[in-house]
Amino acid sequence: MNLVLLSPSDFINSNEIVIHGKDRRLIHILNVHKAKIGTKLLVGVLNSKIGTGLITNIDKNICKMTITLTDNPPPPLPCILVIALQRPKVLKRILECVSGLGIKKIYIIETWRVEKSFWNSPLLNQKYFEKHCILGLEQSKDTVLPSIETRKKFKPFVEDELPQIIKGTKALVAHPEAKNVFPAFSGEKVTLAIGPEGGFIPYEIEMLNKNGFDIINFGKRIIKTEWFIPFAIGKLFPNI
Repeated sequence: MNLVLLSPSDFINSNEIVIHGKDRRLIHILNVHKAKIGTKLLVGVLNSKIGTGLITNIDKNICKMTITLTDNPPPPLPCILVIALQRPKVLKRILECVSGLGIKKIYIIETWRVEKSFWNSPLLNQKYFEKHCILGLEQSKDTVLPSIETRKKFKPFVEDELPQIIKGTKALVAHPEAKNVFPAFSGEKVTLAIGPEGGFIPYEIEMLNKNGFDIINFGKRIIKTEWFIPFAIGKLFPNI
């Protein structure tokens, strides 16, 4: 936790917060930061500014801080992510990764190779998304939650929504059999589409291509989605 991320409900007045009880943030502040009265920590308010928190009282039951907010969060990564629904345990790691990278718009979609039972997971909801995105924000010293939307019908989404979503971006779909290799960094905003385990089927690749996506080969190795995302982002945005 490189940044203690606060919510508006933590505030007891305009510049003072309280974290109570068994909150994981308090446990981290005590056990990792070894904080005591007078310690200053980097803090941020969810979807707002970053600054410092001066600890005025702390024990195993409570942490009080006086907050000074001075800086804006880091700029978002100019990338929209369109990703096939993954296994729930993998998805949580992906959410931490992409929120830490600064991606602010994510579409989780149905594809032919997505296991239909994944959509019935009780973890597939905004509360779950937010929980794991917050972990990524804390790691990367960011405060702004990504917007995450789910789409269960591939064809209507690709035909009716994606053409508008990708306007003003370089739209790329990762596909190991593509002839074109990844483009050199150009500073453009990117929409990146990533398939499920096993990849997009030919029909889906054709549909994406027909609706504005370039089909790109990022290399000969077939790697897990959770590894591929930072790999691809590192190639597309080397100055991240």
